[in-house]
Amino acid sequence: MFSKNFQRKYALTDQGMWNTKKGTFWTVIANLVVMGGMGILYLLMADFMSTLTDGQPLPSASLFIGLAVMFVILSFVTHLQQYHNTYSLVYNEVKATRLSLAERLRRLPLGYFGKRDLADLTETLMGDVNRMEHVWSHVLGYLYGAYISTAVIAVCLLMYDWRLAVACLWGVPVAFGLLFGTRKISARASERTKTAAVRVSDGIQEALENVREIRATNQEERYLAGLNQKIDIYERVTIQGELGTGIFVNAASVIMRLGVATTILVGADLILSGQIDFMLLFLFLLIITRVYAPFDQSLALIAEMFVSQVSANRMNEIYDAPIAEGVEAFAPMGHDIVFDHVCFAYDKKKVLENVSFTAREGEVTALVGPSGSGKSVPFPVSWTVKMKKKQKETQDILSYHSQAAGCS
Repeated sequence: MFSKNFQRKYALTDQGMWNTKKGTFWTVIANLVVMGGMGILYLLMADFMSTLTDGQPLPSASLFIGLAVMFVILSFVTHLQQYHNTYSLVYNEVKATRLSLAERLRRLPLGYFGKRDLADLTETLMGDVNRMEHVWSHVLGYLYGAYISTAVIAVCLLMYDWRLAVACLWGVPVAFGLLFGTRKISARASERTKTAAVRVSDGIQEALENVREIRATNQEERYLAGLNQKIDIYERVTIQGELGTGIFVNAASVIMRLGVATTILVGADLILSGQIDFMLLFLFLLIITRVYAPFDQSLALIAEMFVSQVSANRMNEIYDAPIAEGVEAFAPMGHDIVFDHVCFAYDKKKVLENVSFTAREGEVTALVGPSGSGKSVPFPVSWTVKMKKKQKETQDILSYHSQAAGCS
């Protein structure tokens, strides 16, 4: 369940993966403890029924008071641990995630930033991480914990009576089958929403960078009209996506709750035919009041889990981009820079090929060419650059720039 593919799917770090496992574990324990509380009510009701039907003495109050106190203590401890492992640890992990993304961006070659605008990167650092934070804290632990605890409960119910167990739980796989079957629709809606959000961020960033020019040319009204149009499109796309997803989520919730009706109908039929007694039906009626509870929050947020795939993919794109690696120690003997058959490229498109020259220390060397010709944003394909017998291709980019600088 918690494989490397799972870790990549939700853009989890190793620590985040461990936090998710702990959150899932304590969610399972908390759900089973709640079911234990249903067991106490069942035992109390069974004793009362024995008193009414068989004339047995009333049950001891001290026993059930003790069980109730034990249940309250266990419930408090397990829910406290669940909260700590699904919220507190995640919020600390989000800090590490933002720092790791920023550090990754710092070490990427400049060619990477030529393909991504500032608004897009800002949306990833802020918006995408914020969305994944909500998924890590509110969805993963609760959802997978509900899977496991419901499976355990289902096995126990099947041991009591498989007919009532099927009548009680058939709606769970059908509801989740509906949601997982429509996740591609949710993913496409999320793509459209994210694209519209990036356009809005790009428009705001453009206004911040060009506010003087916009005012100087009296273009405020025209520019704001265009920005407002982008915001209106974003709002419309968001509403459409939320509406479509909400229909499927509510339909899944209704289907799952139909298990209550089928349990009553099947139980009544079995009682009338004399195959079960009332207390067994009462046990299942108690269970169905709580068995769906773990999914209540998860169903409301499972659509967000599907939508989060877009954000996770954008974060993984940054993690997957090759960084400018090399040796950090860099102490050249002099600062003459020799280009020997240098090739520059943006992705796979070459803009310079077999360039050779020497930039001597103490002199100003200018690289002149049109924008995008590879003057200041070289991407190494096949080349050798030397600084007094030290090859630049083996050096860390930051240590290299501590000894050499350029301007454009």
